[in-house]
Amino acid sequence: MRKTYAILLSFLLICSTGFSQYRKSVSILGDSYSTFEHYLQPDTNAVWYFPQPLSKNDVTSVGQTWWYKFIQESGYRLCVNNSFSGSTICHTGYGKADYSDRSFVTRMNNLGCPDILLIFGGTNDSWAGVPLGQYQYQNWTKKDLYSFRPAMAYMLEHIRYRYPNVEVYFLLNCDLKAEINESVKTICQHYGVPCLELKGIDKQGGHPSVKGMAQICAQLKAFTVRH
Repeated sequence: MRKTYAILLSFLLICSTGFSQYRKSVSILGDSYSTFEHYLQPDTNAVWYFPQPLSKNDVTSVGQTWWYKFIQESGYRLCVNNSFSGSTICHTGYGKADYSDRSFVTRMNNLGCPDILLIFGGTNDSWAGVPLGQYQYQNWTKKDLYSFRPAMAYMLEHIRYRYPNVEVYFLLNCDLKAEINESVKTICQHYGVPCLELKGIDKQGGHPSVKGMAQICAQLKAFTVRH
């Protein structure tokens, strides 16, 4: 009896230790704002941030990026960062090019098994002037996914089932077109996805600077606490 009790006690101690040491995992689905060389999956994704920056931007370390700071300061761990520089949520890219090889819709299946999923997109859709399309919440065709609103809704609908019981947050960049902002907020509300509207982010070359990255991290931490 004593031996059985001792075994049971040991098992419970091991289990409680395991649970106490568990850290939530975070995956990112993003564009250039969330890239850094050699920290993407797959590593062949296009990168904007490098240790030796190619443009006038002072971010030179992965530790300065918004997502790394958020994960580190919150006590989480990185699962997958599937970000692709220049990518759009829908299949239409710059110059009306076909971006179905890199769109958020295409990459959303490859995010591992996270506890928290951060989607930071819409910037390139705004900059590229992609077709808005109509609000559509079912019966999508591939043609529909070349417009922003149907693609955005399709992505959130799919993610809701692909990643059950996962905390999903959408980060909405500042300085985007009003119609993109309105569309994102409307579709996020439809699916019950909390949408963080970023404010006053410092940028260099159209991308967050070291200061801007810290601002994103701070705003995201405060937002997730409230939600």
